[in-house]
Amino acid sequence: MEKFSFDGFCLAHLKMNSILREKRLVLGLTQQQVADKAKINYRQYQKFESGERNIMTASFQLTCRVIKALNMDIEKFYNGDYALGEPLAETPNGLVYASTGRPFNKEVE
Repeated sequence: MEKFSFDGFCLAHLKMNSILREKRLVLGLTQQQVADKAKINYRQYQKFESGERNIMTASFQLTCRVIKALNMDIEKFYNGDYALGEPLAETPNGLVYASTGRPFNKEVE
């Protein structure tokens, strides 16, 4: 049987909060680090990422600060261009994000 490769595959994000989480994990940042970079309260960012609060209904200024903290483009975010997540690559140690080599599904401490 031929081995199937996951190289180049990505997750499709149905909700904005999963885009935020994935981007944070790809960058290797904690929720606190993103909150600090965005100059917002940790709990405020946590609510965005958990889906408890929708970032699309937050103020434009607040949304821009969070998106910038995650090194994302606000126009692409608004237009849904991040709905297809980061490309994956298969390694002997498992799936990793192709752009950074960080293990897929590994939480940041």
